Amino acid sequence: MDKDEFMRRVLWLSVPFNLVGALLFAFPSSPVSRFAGFPAPVPALYSTLLAFFILLFGGTYAWLALQPTIDRPLVAFCAIGKAGFFALMVVFWWLGQVPGQAVLGAGGDLAFAGIFAWWLLTT
Repeated sequence: MDKDEFMRRVLWLSVPFNLVGALLFAFPSSPVSRFAGFPAPVPALYSTLLAFFILLFGGTYAWLALQPTIDRPLVAFCAIGKAGFFALMVVFWWLGQVPGQAVLGAGGDLAFAGIFAWWLLTT
């Protein structure tokens, strides 16, 4: 399997990952979100907007995976987004605003960011 095919599979894997994340943020009072350490209650405007943006990123991953040529600048943007989300979780954990399981959950974002960066640097 070549690197582009591997990247397409990773992009497709990130779609359901983002869908689950969007659902967690959309319903922060749900038992699963509470277990993940999400604060509640949260104004619906904030949780809905955040879920919407997470879904947009998920849609972007699907769109990238379908393209004949994967757009490198958009992959870089996505890598920054994934790494930035992880970094923010670490900062808010350090400040005592989220529990450690939130950082562990965001570890998937860090892994995706690493794969995206690897693909960018090696192709």
